[in-house]
Amino acid sequence: MSGPSPAYLIDLAVMRANCEILAKLKERTGCKIAHALKAFALPQTFALLRSHLDGCCASGLWEAKLANEFFGGQVLTCGPAYADTDAELLDLSSHLDFNSLSHWQHWKERALHHPRAQCGTLRFGLRINPRCSTGKTPLYDPCMPGSRLGVPPEHFDDADLDGLSGLHFHTLCEQGSDDLATTLEAVDHHFGDILRRAQFTSLNLGGGHWITKPDYDLDLLDRLLERTRSRYQLEELWLEPGEAAVLNAGVLHSTVLDLFQNGDTRIAILDLSATAHMPDVLEMPCRPTVTLDQRSALPTGDHLYRLGGNSCLAGDLIGDYAFHRPLQIGDRLEFLDMAQYTIVKSTFFNGVQHPSLVLRHEDGTLETIREFTYPDFKQHFA
Repeated sequence: MSGPSPAYLIDLAVMRANCEILAKLKERTGCKIAHALKAFALPQTFALLRSHLDGCCASGLWEAKLANEFFGGQVLTCGPAYADTDAELLDLSSHLDFNSLSHWQHWKERALHHPRAQCGTLRFGLRINPRCSTGKTPLYDPCMPGSRLGVPPEHFDDADLDGLSGLHFHTLCEQGSDDLATTLEAVDHHFGDILRRAQFTSLNLGGGHWITKPDYDLDLLDRLLERTRSRYQLEELWLEPGEAAVLNAGVLHSTVLDLFQNGDTRIAILDLSATAHMPDVLEMPCRPTVTLDQRSALPTGDHLYRLGGNSCLAGDLIGDYAFHRPLQIGDRLEFLDMAQYTIVKSTFFNGVQHPSLVLRHEDGTLETIREFTYPDFKQHFA
């Protein structure tokens, strides 16, 4: 791609293909799917998303406002806690879930007396902790010992559940339907009797489902959803994937600014930052695929370089990559699958140039929808 660098390029044709997989899942199983704004929240793509999905899930007031302003459909809100000044959530949400029984009790009276709750357009639920860890990264495990996320099973003994109609769990992160199967058995073990009560009509299976990954077992997912709906006689069964709609739809374009040697290590400094623009590289950690001249780099080889970001953080490193030829200053490198948890997490740390936002429309044309300048950086402080 010629054009701005650094830049996030979002491919709408790839997004459509992902969304069609999700839409067919809805048709087959009758489930509902909300897009998770915490993973990807670019309003210029919402027309495509809302034509296939049922709405958005929000983690708090600002995401709920964004969903209402730009997306439409239902808004499922679930956050660790809400401030008393967040009462607008009662106007914005279709489902408002609470992370603890104490927080539900704090909100219960005003929530149930809200006009939208009285007429049935606003429902309330609890996030549960099924005590079932299936992932490999502790940072993303809501079921770790001492977790702050979700109500554990023992807290339901003699709990006041009046006014609640749904339960919600979110325990997966880039995982398959086999891990969902394991989790659903834990949910049934700990919370099955609660879900079978007449008042509970909705179950939200959260996000982290890698539904659009080529080797994802969709047949198993279909069976799990059908069995879960039947097991608890549910009116609504929700999924909240964030990555699934934009998997492989984003490419982060960068340029080599400098090349030098430190001992046995050849280093390439880029015009972007791992910590500011692709933080999951450091947090997961993960290793993105990198291409040069449309050829993928390898972990080892003759032309091996350590790719570094353009910030002062010593650990602003993307990784070691071997290319098919020596790098040159001015080369364009492309980091693949950089839509989810990149733009929404990006910062102006160290004043590094923020990547532009570019759409590739389905006819192949490119549109730069946002370029960032010094005033964007300055407004955070002055």
